[in-house]
Amino acid sequence: MTVPASDPNPAPISQHRVPGPPTKHQLALMIWLAVFPTLTVINLALGDWLRTLTPVVRTFVLATIAVPIVIYGLMPQLHRLRRRLLTRTATS
Repeated sequence: MTVPASDPNPAPISQHRVPGPPTKHQLALMIWLAVFPTLTVINLALGDWLRTLTPVVRTFVLATIAVPIVIYGLMPQLHRLRRRLLTRTATS
């Protein structure tokens, strides 16, 4: 039985610990921070036109515009910001 030799040049251990997924409270805050300003801007930009629509159609239009902005644009940025803040405080 042969015992494997240890690697003479082991990979350096990273000093940065990657944070896990957000807690449900952190995620709720992140979603609120993304959704509220998005809906506010859309309402301000399209308010006159949206006012003429029925509530169901207005909600459909708002959701159709806001969801892709939040999911593909804002949430990845908020996840990066959270990761950067957590790794900065962990190394400090």
